[in-house]
Amino acid sequence: MPKAYSMDLRDRVLGSYDEGMPTKDVATRNRVSRSWSRRLKQRRAEGKPAAPARPPGRAPKLDAAKRASLAAFVAERPDATLEELRARVAAELGVTVSIGCLWNTLRDLRLPLKKSR
Repeated sequence: MPKAYSMDLRDRVLGSYDEGMPTKDVATRNRVSRSWSRRLKQRRAEGKPAAPARPPGRAPKLDAAKRASLAAFVAERPDATLEELRARVAAELGVTVSIGCLWNTLRDLRLPLKKSR
């Protein structure tokens, strides 16, 4: 996903408009598209902040600290099933996660799932 333009650039674009420059010149001067600079100007006129919007999606249920706890649970009892890990996460960390979420988290942590004999 592309990164949002910095606040420094946004301030320069809005400052160019404050100087009375037309949209075409503002876009050329700041090396941005005309449509983006026009939309930024419109946002300011509507009273909205010039700051970039928050990225879509939501924060993961298991943050870094909870992932470390999950890794400790697996290290403590490596033969636990996903359902057992899920119950322990709910009981000790207070977070209800699905089996799929737990599976993906363990995969991201590169923890073993299948046990060798």
